[in-house]
Amino acid sequence: MRRPTLFALAVVIVLLAAATVVLYQKYQKSTVDYSNMKSAEETARTHYTEAFNSIAEIQDSLNAIALSDKSVGLLSKELQTEQNLQQPRGQQVLDRIAVIKSSLQRTRDRIQRLEDGLRKSGVKIAGLQKMIANLKQTVSEKEGLVAVLSGRVDSLQTTVSGLQVTVQQDQDTIHDQQQNIENKRRDLATIYYVVGTKKDLTTAGIVKAQGGLLGIGKTLVPTGAFDETAFKPLDTDQETVVRTTVDKITKVKVLSAQPAGSYELELVGGQVEIRIVDPARFRQIKHFVVMTT
Repeated sequence: MRRPTLFALAVVIVLLAAATVVLYQKYQKSTVDYSNMKSAEETARTHYTEAFNSIAEIQDSLNAIALSDKSVGLLSKELQTEQNLQQPRGQQVLDRIAVIKSSLQRTRDRIQRLEDGLRKSGVKIAGLQKMIANLKQTVSEKEGLVAVLSGRVDSLQTTVSGLQVTVQQDQDTIHDQQQNIENKRRDLATIYYVVGTKKDLTTAGIVKAQGGLLGIGKTLVPTGAFDETAFKPLDTDQETVVRTTVDKITKVKVLSAQPAGSYELELVGGQVEIRIVDPARFRQIKHFVVMTT
């Protein structure tokens, strides 16, 4: 074979080898590119699935927050029936509002994390973006309803505070009236009594001798100018017995002018007791003077 022909064949072989190398390199690059594309596609599909699942979970959580204009009205009505927001029922309503607020804030945080994750992964799908926008709108609507309800709560709390002041004033007035009634009852029911010997009663200026002739036949009668400290009070609505220390009824003499029949003397346990049997008549005379001998 002639030299030029051999040279031409060598050149062709070299060119074919070079072409083979170039084609192989392109094949390798295509294979890598295809593998990367499949991996990217799988990653995108995974991100899409995760994003879709997250959106579904967020939507479920929003659906669980049962808040609408009707429910706002119901909660407000519950609050309006409460005369005191510190009572258990009123506190339950306030707790429900707090739970709703917390749930909405957690939902908004989840949406923000979802958006951040999609932004970092580079996944941009119009359908997902629209669903996320719808979630945001739903959250905003529910937050608006909560704001309305919170405003009503603030207004009701102000009203309740005013009612509490009014109730307290009324209670104070009622207490004062009851106290006045009790004071009047006690004043009407209370008599003042003293039990003592002739000497004790005379020395204290509670009784004096009058009448008679030449010092004979005088009787002891109350002076009317009493030292109140010598008498003891007795609420005849609560207690109807005046006790003495003598052991015979004949040793007891009532000197004051209580109506006959409004009291009686009894010997109880070896001591004479004066029992008030008709308190209304008995206390017509406020001072009860008893002399013992």
